[in-house]
Amino acid sequence: MTLQRILPFTRTLLDSVLEKGSIAIDGTCGNGHDTLYLAERVGEEGKVYGYDIQEEALLATKARLEKEGHLSQVNLIHSSHAHVLDTIEETDKGQVAAAIFNLGYLPGGDKSIVTNPKDTLEAVSSILELLKPGGLLIVVVYSGHQEGKKESDAVLKFTSELDQRDYQVLRYGFINQKNNPPYVLAISKT
Repeated sequence: MTLQRILPFTRTLLDSVLEKGSIAIDGTCGNGHDTLYLAERVGEEGKVYGYDIQEEALLATKARLEKEGHLSQVNLIHSSHAHVLDTIEETDKGQVAAAIFNLGYLPGGDKSIVTNPKDTLEAVSSILELLKPGGLLIVVVYSGHQEGKKESDAVLKFTSELDQRDYQVLRYGFINQKNNPPYVLAISKT
């Protein structure tokens, strides 16, 4: 058996909870890869909320979605994922099947613009409220830069204290790789 790398593993997890008509959230659109993946899985019957604080990221995501014909089911929001409770439709609250974050900075972008512990913890807490039973939040944590280490510590502390009667929390990552490899936190709502 070959262990899955981090990003393919996130796709396996997403596939386990998403179906046509699902509601999903991409808390960090970046270049649009996860947003597109979510849109493909939920289909035209579903809905994806995509967040990013950088206009550049949203434009790249929109272009990717348009090229692949999946823009119609995606609501791109130029805002921090910390504002998810204020921007998701009331009828979708408690109905979210999956959400994903890739923490850190925009690949190929300005590395000084990064996610931060305060906003990320607020977003994680909010999304846990928005998940339906059996829903899944995936956080890909990149701790190899200064702010990433602080964010990793904060997210690990928060998720390790979640009540096991309400959530299952899995940490998946490779411990024998150099340069602080990313790891996955997968939080399933029971």
